[in-house]
Amino acid sequence: MSAPLRPACALLLGLLALLSPCCASRFRIPPHEQVARVARFIAHRCDWASMATISSHSPVVGQPFSNVFSVSDGPPGSSSGVPYMYLTHMEISVQDLQVNPQASLSMSLAQTDYCRQQVFDPQSPLCAHIILSGSVLQVNGSEADFAKKALFSRHPEMIDWPTDHNWFFSKFNITQVWVLDYFGGVKTVAPDEYFQATPYRKHH
Repeated sequence: MSAPLRPACALLLGLLALLSPCCASRFRIPPHEQVARVARFIAHRCDWASMATISSHSPVVGQPFSNVFSVSDGPPGSSSGVPYMYLTHMEISVQDLQVNPQASLSMSLAQTDYCRQQVFDPQSPLCAHIILSGSVLQVNGSEADFAKKALFSRHPEMIDWPTDHNWFFSKFNITQVWVLDYFGGVKTVAPDEYFQATPYRKHH
């Protein structure tokens, strides 16, 4: 094969890969009318989130303070809908949560390859994202065991994080779900409806 043809062939192979059933199934996002399923899909696909707390630190006491956290609602293919986090009290946002556990968590498919492949700008409504309202609570017992499996399966680096930081497992306790995945404005989903939905359609 001549050198000038190689880049063209590589581009063609790349396009074919994107169009193949295997790759297409990676992002078979639910129809936008199924709002709760869309929310669950985003929550399961995203490995990190932006969490806004109410700052307890000078000089921005009382103001919104946004920070990035690794999250997981379960091992790949095993969605619980609950965003779990691995936290330490040494972290500035966690110190905010000790004063006020109320927070907001945002996740977007812009964090994946989906929006880039579809040529959707991250701010476009078609680049689906969710905003969760609620609070952050520490978990223990069997729920902490599940949180550990959920997080360590997606973020294996966590296993080697320094033990002297006294890490603990927490969950985002959802009180409201906001979804923006299409034109026409934001939609809301009650927690009960959110947890009853499934991110992927079950095949029999």
